Amino acid sequence: MLENRSFDNMLGYLYSPGELANGQSFEGVAGKNLSNPLNINPNDTIYSRDSIKVYPDSIMTNPSPDPGEEYPHVNTQLFGTILPDSNKYRHISTMQPPFNEPFPVPDTASMKGFVTDYIYYFKLYFGRYPKDDEYKIIMSCFPPSAVPVISTLAKEFAVCDHWYSAVPSQTYCNRSFFNAASSWGFVNNAPSERWVQNAAPTVYNRLSEVGVPWKVYFDILDIIPATLLLHLPALIKHLDRFCSFDKFLNDVKNGDLPKYSFVEPRMHWFHNDEHPPDEGSLQNTNFPGPSNVLAGEQLIHTVYEAIKNSDSKNNNYKNTLLIITYDEHGGCYDHVPPVRVTPPYLNIPVPYTHGNEMGFNFDRSGIRVPAVLVSAYLKKNTVINTTIEHTSVIKTLKEKFGFNHLTNRDEFNPTSLNNVFNLDTPRDRSTWPVTVPRPFKNYGDREFFNNELLTGFQKGLVVIAMKHANINEPVPQTVGDALEILQRVKQVMFPGFCF
Repeated sequence: MLENRSFDNMLGYLYSPGELANGQSFEGVAGKNLSNPLNINPNDTIYSRDSIKVYPDSIMTNPSPDPGEEYPHVNTQLFGTILPDSNKYRHISTMQPPFNEPFPVPDTASMKGFVTDYIYYFKLYFGRYPKDDEYKIIMSCFPPSAVPVISTLAKEFAVCDHWYSAVPSQTYCNRSFFNAASSWGFVNNAPSERWVQNAAPTVYNRLSEVGVPWKVYFDILDIIPATLLLHLPALIKHLDRFCSFDKFLNDVKNGDLPKYSFVEPRMHWFHNDEHPPDEGSLQNTNFPGPSNVLAGEQLIHTVYEAIKNSDSKNNNYKNTLLIITYDEHGGCYDHVPPVRVTPPYLNIPVPYTHGNEMGFNFDRSGIRVPAVLVSAYLKKNTVINTTIEHTSVIKTLKEKFGFNHLTNRDEFNPTSLNNVFNLDTPRDRSTWPVTVPRPFKNYGDREFFNNELLTGFQKGLVVIAMKHANINEPVPQTVGDALEILQRVKQVMFPGFCF
């Protein structure tokens, strides 16, 4: 699970009109006259155009700076509304109800507010309105040549063109829903320290209850996995199930891969999660290393190659399904409206006493995210048009292993992945593609990255770790200081890691 990219942003140009055979359809951007208006008050500024069209882009650090991704910003992106009007100039912490959500909420979102939100978000952090070439990038989408690894796998196996994130908001909420079918009522990342309250049981707990082995793999440069930080009350007894990414590669090779594995990208030093550059003039938004999509392309390639070359009696290339997806759209443009979904709770559980943040009922999904399925039982050029939502993975595991549902969201999610396969016999490895990542230089050295300022997302994870460990010190501002604190938290609280 990578970070903060919409379906159109990564895969919208995957297929051209008429390219697919057998009447298959693909909901992308190629051949469509898609655009967003500039709904800017003339008293604010004057621009030379009235709309921005979708266009192909090969600048791998775009969008830079990072778009708005909190719940009120997503409301503006979906509906083109800013309610009340004063919210356009406010930081998320001071925004007012109804947090840009129109009433009544339209059955179908217009998807016409991405440019509007990006312009005001830019002004909030830079103190000026963006120029035309600075705001148009929110409508940019990568052609297959820009992201050849994920595009090759999407074409050579299966792409899901209606896979939705779980919540119209940020990372913590969507990663929590992916793992627990709940975000404990939270709809934004901040304030980060409250995530220590997240007591929702996870799919990992359910797997353990029925004796099914699982592991979460992460890059040890992050010190502590984000999954553990977001679900510590539920997972504190399972520290031995969190392992390094190198252990993942060895487990795949040696036949020790468990029945279910979750792989985290690297999120701190030289992160390869594909998260766009952070907001703010003090960030290294022009530096090509830390926020380049090509780093994530290399990670996808590494995972795919490991599975392709696996040949043990336990796990092998014939019996392993690789799911490549993203937590949320991260403010990047997408043209397909979200769908209605089931709220996780009918009756609010104890100690879930704070209600639903910002009045959101969790009855709308998030925006589409890229999703690619790699399996020996999938034909080349498969497009899965079925509506899929993050908790479909929980639903799939529940059907396969027979554990109890977590919340109403996964219980009443109508879609699992157990019916997506379209081959009766597995494809031989000789039919699997060779993926070739674009060249990507590791700019700088460790000392440079140690002094790099933390992004807001990174800082939030450190704050959660400090809260878990009762470390009452100033929040670190650089990557190096953050890693030092995370190392202290790990030594005190999590000595049982298996790496």
